[in-house]
Amino acid sequence: MALVQLDLPDPMALRGRWAALAAVLAASGHGERCRALWPLWHYDDGHGSWADLHHLDEGRAVLLGQDRNESETFYAEASDFFEEKETDLLADAPEWWEPPVRRVRDAELFLGFVYGFDGGTWHRAEYDLEDGFVSVGLPVLATALTTGKILATVRRMPDSEEGRPAYEAIDALIAADGEVDAGLVAAVGPAAGWDVEAGAAAARAFLAV
Repeated sequence: MALVQLDLPDPMALRGRWAALAAVLAASGHGERCRALWPLWHYDDGHGSWADLHHLDEGRAVLLGQDRNESETFYAEASDFFEEKETDLLADAPEWWEPPVRRVRDAELFLGFVYGFDGGTWHRAEYDLEDGFVSVGLPVLATALTTGKILATVRRMPDSEEGRPAYEAIDALIAADGEVDAGLVAAVGPAAGWDVEAGAAAARAFLAV
């Protein structure tokens, strides 16, 4: 079998959106769901589904995670736990995919997908099952998805105002590409209950390389 090529953005092209979402979630008190701890960028939906992007040397990266309900690929320990046939997510993969996978397994988390970026192209192992990547719904894959997630977060705040959403403010937050200050975060959220300093710090964490 050969690796399957994927059409996904360059890892660093995700930074502006990931940092913007991290800023908003941190400002709203949910910073644990989206954060940068270099060389790791993390996202989870708060209900057990997650995706982590591990940056490696020479511009390489590994994106891995699981949808707790929809992943039909059972790798390693998950195969034993659920008594399902194992899908080898590292079949034909280069050795540099393995360290991030090992860290996840050491943390006793199950994996549904493992994608590798070699500096120019994304790949995964060959299989026909749903691995859960699409259903995880990683919002940073497209600006419209990120904007929608930010709007949903803001609207759940107790003091959020009704009316036209601040699309221009969200665009500016994303365009900052991690170079975020408190003013950019304040422009997106409600007048009260919004920790702009925590939001700005969460976004700037994505600048570490």
